Amino acid sequence: MQPMKELTQLLERLANAENYLFALDDLRCALPDAAPGAFKALVSRAQQAGVLQRVCKGIYLYPRVPYRPGLVLFHAAAKLRADAFNYLSLETVLSDAGIISQIPLNWITLMSSGRSHIVNCGDFGHIEFIHTRRSSANVAAQLSYDADCRLWRASVALALQDMKLTRRSTDLVDWSLADERV
Repeated sequence: MQPMKELTQLLERLANAENYLFALDDLRCALPDAAPGAFKALVSRAQQAGVLQRVCKGIYLYPRVPYRPGLVLFHAAAKLRADAFNYLSLETVLSDAGIISQIPLNWITLMSSGRSHIVNCGDFGHIEFIHTRRSSANVAAQLSYDADCRLWRASVALALQDMKLTRRSTDLVDWSLADERV
């Protein structure tokens, strides 16, 4: 069977509204015997043919199934740093809670045990990881799991602490609202 046809059939079987993003390692399973160069060429051809859409380095979307576009960045972040402790915080949490006036469009911020890094996701936006030395045990009481985003989410109080610890501007924070939520 042709590699492109094999990849397409595999994606048709595996992809659905919940599982529409694939890391390169996920895709590599489709053709375990393919040489690295052949695999790279296959992924490139799949992009050109519209079978896959690149979200960011190493993460691809299968556009032939329904998915919620507003969650792509969150799901990509969860896949990118699956091996690290991450949680939504900073401007993302404060904006969602109505504590800051400007809503960051197509930009999400997470605290991470991994290195600080901004990931460009093209038309989808950006994912900003900010390094933290905090352990999950130290902040667990202030986190809740957001099943839609597939990520942990900081409380407003923790997001405000993170803003101060990372020396991010708090000029847009509505402190009267923040005091009510803390």
